[in-house]
Amino acid sequence: MKSKEVQDAIKSYGFNMVASDKIAMNRTIPDTRMSECKFWHYPKNLPQATVVIVFHNEGWSTLLRTVHSVINGSPDHLLVEVLLVDDFSVKDHLKKPLETYLNDLGKAKLIRNSKREGLIRSRTIGAENAAGEVVVFLDAHCEVNANWLPPLLSRIHDDRTIIAVPIVDGIDMDDFHYRPTYAAGSHFIGIFEWGFLYKEMNLPESERKKRAHDSEPYKSPTHAGGLLAIDKNYFLEMGGYDPGMMVWGGENFELSFKVWMCGGSVEWVPCSRVGHVYRHFMPYGFGEYANKGPIIDLNYKRVVEVWMDGVYKDAFYARLPYIKRLDEGDISKQLQLKTEHSCKSFAWFMENVAWMLLKRFPVQPNNRVWGEFRSLADDKMCWDTQSAALGGPIGISGCHHSGGNQRYRLNVEGQITTGERCIHARNSNLVFEVCPDAKVSDKWKLLEETKQIQYDDGSDKCVEAKGRKLKMEACDSKNAFQKWQFAPA
Repeated sequence: MKSKEVQDAIKSYGFNMVASDKIAMNRTIPDTRMSECKFWHYPKNLPQATVVIVFHNEGWSTLLRTVHSVINGSPDHLLVEVLLVDDFSVKDHLKKPLETYLNDLGKAKLIRNSKREGLIRSRTIGAENAAGEVVVFLDAHCEVNANWLPPLLSRIHDDRTIIAVPIVDGIDMDDFHYRPTYAAGSHFIGIFEWGFLYKEMNLPESERKKRAHDSEPYKSPTHAGGLLAIDKNYFLEMGGYDPGMMVWGGENFELSFKVWMCGGSVEWVPCSRVGHVYRHFMPYGFGEYANKGPIIDLNYKRVVEVWMDGVYKDAFYARLPYIKRLDEGDISKQLQLKTEHSCKSFAWFMENVAWMLLKRFPVQPNNRVWGEFRSLADDKMCWDTQSAALGGPIGISGCHHSGGNQRYRLNVEGQITTGERCIHARNSNLVFEVCPDAKVSDKWKLLEETKQIQYDDGSDKCVEAKGRKLKMEACDSKNAFQKWQFAPA
């Protein structure tokens, strides 16, 4: 049982700040690099870097441990500055006490936003104010590992159009112990499913074999978003992050698609390791942006309308159909940039860069129906996951018209999904499960005339509402509790 002090810290910061405050600012962390990494030699004329750290109401010790870690862990001649961008924090310790503390750290600089800008815009502000040739973006709760910076700068020295991404280790949110995220010897790449949930998969063996050494950098379709290095001028030439995107969400895909499709690339760098604290939850809201609508969905809409096309755009809207109705705002400057840089199509990106993604997440079929699945016997009752654990049964609850746990899709290939999960018929229950990799079909069937949903496996069973439960029962075209109507949500 956590103490009230710890519970309050987690509520305020998303992780156990009490534990963090007991740990030295300059602690030693384990060297998690591959053994080969200790023998690489890097060019002497590497570009110099500014490390940009955006923060909003961050905890004292996690923020300053990040700063100390970067200064102590980076070659002095390669680090120009650590540039902190305060995104309109309100906590007292981030006012005068922070300024006083940073004055004693020679390479730490602080700029403050006059209003809440969000992570995306604040990072571009940081890049615009950076003195280094390379901008390295880190989150405000990181610790860098041994010799982390030269491997990133080396890739940009060789090719200024590369986004160089460190391998992310984990820092436990409860006790702050440092650990590798990936098994020794394994290599992963960043991908996505069609609802823009970030995913990872093993580096394909065909790509792995292209390198002479297992510790060499390798190409990746995308990245998680928090930690990366990029040539400052190249970043700004490419428009920085899309300024029409708000706060956070989708910026990793926007930048990855833009760079790849316009002549650059994304590489993961095994010899650069950075630890990162993953929060229990996001402890702050979106400020004034919360009034502008569903922020992340609006960001996704901009990314899709600028960079995706053809069957791949259709696949996104099949997965998240409600987003199609949102207004993405003015994207004319992004489309102009695309034309000016002679950027390739998204089909090119999928065929040449992200081809392996399709083996796990095939293109989504169109939906036959989507939204709320309402009972015709009582149109105030809707299908609902009811917070079911994976493998547990879903049921029926009062319609709340907010989507989420009451938004379902039946596609033309007979698969019923909610979010990234599938609904399967198991004995007499409808069960909430992980969708099988590479499968977008099932045996669900909508009987148009009778408005029933049948599982077409020869058992002649249909979905029936029984109290707050959904059951598979013998199909009866006269039973109102087996009849359903559908409304977008």
